Amino acid sequence: MPQTSERGLTAPFSFWQAGRFKLALDEPLVMGIVNVTPDSFSDGGHHAAPQAALAHAQRLLEQGAHILDLGGESTRPGALQVSAEQEWARVGPVVQELVRWKVPVSVDTRRTEVMARALGAGADIVNDVQALQAPGALALLAAHRYAGVCLMHMRAEPGTMQAHTDYRGDVVHELRAWLGQRAQAVRLAGVSAQRIVLDPGIGFAKTAEQNLLLLKRQKELLALGFPLLIGWSRKSTLGLITGRPAQERQAASVAAALLAAQAGAAVLRVHDVAATVDALRVWRAVVDGKPPQED
Repeated sequence: MPQTSERGLTAPFSFWQAGRFKLALDEPLVMGIVNVTPDSFSDGGHHAAPQAALAHAQRLLEQGAHILDLGGESTRPGALQVSAEQEWARVGPVVQELVRWKVPVSVDTRRTEVMARALGAGADIVNDVQALQAPGALALLAAHRYAGVCLMHMRAEPGTMQAHTDYRGDVVHELRAWLGQRAQAVRLAGVSAQRIVLDPGIGFAKTAEQNLLLLKRQKELLALGFPLLIGWSRKSTLGLITGRPAQERQAASVAAALLAAQAGAAVLRVHDVAATVDALRVWRAVVDGKPPQED
């Protein structure tokens, strides 16, 4: 049954089973992005070395991140593919160290081999832009008892996805139906509902207008009965609106994250953790009608 928090948000479940952790969903969780890649659209190359990635992860935790999301392959529009071996070589050392920190560790990958290695190393969440459609991916997650999974909507491949924005009718209705069907397939394979969150895939095979419509009508996706993970951070739609390059979209990203939270997002995937956490604290204080008590 849906759970209603004291702040009036409706969440399908009171917690997300994410590997070693049961993450409470009474307030939005902040997922900090750690790109261990040389070519991500926003911060490619900044944290490509394992020690730089770990230092960045530590900063994100200090700023208030609840989850760390590691990515070893860029999925920006037009991105080139890398091999599973190369992807794991990038993220493997970081995963192996972070699981020792006893924080929720998510691996952003669409490759079954990388998922298997990450879960074997102790990662808690598989964040898959292709919603476990790769051969063997669904069986792998079904065989795991506790790992959390994020099922995201995307068409085609990252290199070609922006040529596939021609939805038949209402993009929100079509996307909701697709996510619902995918969640049902994952459930039928044996993955418990408490392990699943859904992501509409802002910026993945969608135009700027479609992205904004998904934010405007985001609450309609809650009817699927699963928590929502939303990633607006530094996306190109925000650049079109503000005219700013990716590195200067913090204010726009925080605004979009806050709107997503107000529309019921359970998890916010962001680059700018400190600013997002501050914005959420102000919002919560307004909803509660009082600031938090001092220690």
